[in-house]
Amino acid sequence: MTARTAAGTAAPARGERLNPLTLLAAAGSTAAITTAAASWALSLAVIAACLGLSVAGGTARRLLPAAAAVLVPLGLSLLLLHGLFFPEGRTVLAEWGPARVTAEGLGFAIQRILLLAALVLALLVFSFSVSVPDLVAALSAKGVQGRFAFVLASTLTLLPAIAARAERIRQAQESRGLVVSRRPLSRAAAFRLQAVPLVLSLVEDAATRATALESRGFGAAGPRTSYREVADSRTQRILRIILVLAAVAAALVRVVPAAAGA
Repeated sequence: MTARTAAGTAAPARGERLNPLTLLAAAGSTAAITTAAASWALSLAVIAACLGLSVAGGTARRLLPAAAAVLVPLGLSLLLLHGLFFPEGRTVLAEWGPARVTAEGLGFAIQRILLLAALVLALLVFSFSVSVPDLVAALSAKGVQGRFAFVLASTLTLLPAIAARAERIRQAQESRGLVVSRRPLSRAAAFRLQAVPLVLSLVEDAATRATALESRGFGAAGPRTSYREVADSRTQRILRIILVLAAVAAALVRVVPAAAGA
């Protein structure tokens, strides 16, 4: 009896540690401040902090592939664009016709890649650590419209849902005799066969979900109640205000001098 009571009281304590809105404010302010600062040191610090938080939270296995899927193509495009065609570049390292590799272009590209990595990792750490039902309940408790809360929750769960659906389609097709080798043509053919049912199933799922939400009065106006209660505290509310003000201040410090100079 005592152990059961202790376990029952310990679980809410862990769940009440951080409100989803606090996590959202932290991720948003981190992205805003890092973008406004545009500093190598700050971007590296944010990247290191995000990686540390993902390892500590046990989400690194899921976070790193998702981050790589976003950052690798964008990073390569930034290197090609600014590394080869940077008009302000003066220190030429290599040259092929109109394309010039300059030290200034590479430095600018690396700085943008680090900034992009910091933003992506900060948002991914939030999306992989937040409880989506708690976030929707917290937004609804603050008076946010149900449609906006549902769109935000669907956005956070979109990639995991697509990955799980694609895996089920692949397994079903392989059980019916689809053989996928390591050759590029075979993989391309398999991707085409999997993409069509994936898109059709997602469209059908969206239509079914929209019908179910409308039948439950999701778009109706008026006060709403929620069976899920998300704990909040005065300290966290003050912290969220500080984070939002810090993000606004960082943006003003960045924009106002530029506007005055212009």
